[in-house]
Amino acid sequence: MAEIVLVRHGQTEWSANGRHTSYTELELTAEGERQARSVGEQLAGRTFAAVLCSPRKRARHTAELAGLTVTEVTEDLAEWNYGEYEGITTREIRSGRPDWSLWTDGCPGGESPEQAGARLDRVLARAGELTAGGDVALVAHGHCLRVAGARWVGLPASAGGLLKLDTATISVLGFEHQVDPVLVTWNAPACNE
Repeated sequence: MAEIVLVRHGQTEWSANGRHTSYTELELTAEGERQARSVGEQLAGRTFAAVLCSPRKRARHTAELAGLTVTEVTEDLAEWNYGEYEGITTREIRSGRPDWSLWTDGCPGGESPEQAGARLDRVLARAGELTAGGDVALVAHGHCLRVAGARWVGLPASAGGLLKLDTATISVLGFEHQVDPVLVTWNAPACNE
């Protein structure tokens, strides 16, 4: 059966510093570019019926450097909208809201977990349609791909908080016994550190 391959974009300055990055356009760092090329090396020889990508520059550049031909760009794969928390670290947010969690509280002026989950449900439904032609790749961001992983196995979007996802990693969504959705691979580094 066809699989859905999740690719998190390579490192940016803000991802390296733990700053929440949704709509801000950032370039990959030199390390992020190296990571993206390593993703391509790991995926070499694997063919994709479709490659869906976030519209953000960091995701599109990762796909390009990895040698993936993007067939569809969708805003539904954009990173979780952090609203007022854009560019701020979790530590900074918790200095004013000690009990804050993205996974349960969402972001003021941004998205709730349920809103992010609804977007990723649409992505997974679209990817599922496209798997009729073979494997499908999704190139996007850490938090939205964590939501995708949780939703794939039937958990609420908030369960994405249990799934760590580093930059330039590869995860695979598939099936056990050709019926049951499972996480085949999760957070696999594309390169040796």
